[in-house]
Parts: sequence; C-alpha cells; structure tokens
Amino acid sequence: MRFAVLALASLILLAGCTTERGRAAARANPAPCPNVFVLDDASRFVDFEGDDRTIEAVTRSGEIDDVITACRYFADVPIKASMAVAFSVGRTDDSEAETIPVQYFVAVTRTNRDVIAKEVYEVPVQFKRGQKVVSFVEQIDEIVIPRARAGTSGVNFEIAVGFQLTEAQYRFNRSGVSLKFPES
Repeated sequence: MRFAVLALASLILLAGCTTERGRAAARANPAPCPNVFVLDDASRFVDFEGDDRTIEAVTRSGEIDDVITACRYFADVPIKASMAVAFSVGRTDDSEAETIPVQYFVAVTRTNRDVIAKEVYEVPVQFKRGQKVVSFVEQIDEIVIPRARAGTSGVNFEIAVGFQLTEAQYRFNRSGVSLKFPES
C-alpha cells in the first residue's frame, strides 16, 4: 500500500512538470497522418547468376514485409513522422559468413503529385555461416514534412518506401514474373 501511495505521488509530481508546449503536443492532430505505403515495383529485389531468370539462378532476394508509422503535428509545426520498416533478405549460398549491403528509400510526396523529398538508406545485412535468411526491422526516427499552413493536414502527403533497385532488378519486378520453387 505504501508503494502505491509513493507511485501515485510521483506521477502527480511528474504531471506538474509538463510544459505548455508539451500539453499542446499531446492534443489530437488536426487530421490523420500521411498515407504510408510500399511502392509495389520496389517492394522486392531478386539477384540472379548470369542471364537465367529461373528459381535455380537466384543468388539473393529481399522483400519489405511491413511498414508501421506514427506521426505528430499541431498548430503550425511541421509533421514529424517515425517509421519502422520490416525486411527479409535471403541468399542461396550459406557456406560462409557474409555482409550484404541493401539500400532502400523513403520518399515524401504531395498526394498523387510530386516528390518533396527522398532519402536513401543503406543497411549492412549480416549473415552467419549456414544462415539463409535474415529478418530485421529498421527504425527511422524522424521524417519532417513541412506544412504551408496550420490547417494543412497529413492527408495532403504520402510516404512511399521501397528498395533502391538496379535497372535489372527494376525490369524484373516490372515484368510480373513470379518465381515458383521446384516441386520435390
């Protein structure tokens, strides 16, 4: 009981430390966060050995599994978003430990219009010997989206995520080819 009283007293004291700006930030956003999506043509990458485009020729692949975002804005301050992007990256040769650099981008656009900003990130994906797949989550702590006026809401913007592809990877994705694992 004594612990509960002390905990309640601590909470009351901490609540008194909140600034006016902090209380304003805790109020509801004027509208929803920007729409966030994985760009379909950049949602995966597949690398092949040679010119063969079959499952047997795949050397590495990756896909974006999920994107979770949160945002905060109020009054006339810019939208500040944070994002967690879940990836899975695989390889066929697991005989040695290896680090594979994987690039992805985050782009902010005006809804159905032009790109405002694009940032490319590189992640060193580390495979241990004998490991074929690595799944991980990358955290982006702050994406700042300027607003022209206090009444400009998040629905006026979109955030697109995708792999930064080579020309060959992009052409393969656009081809619509779906690789099937051989039946045993």
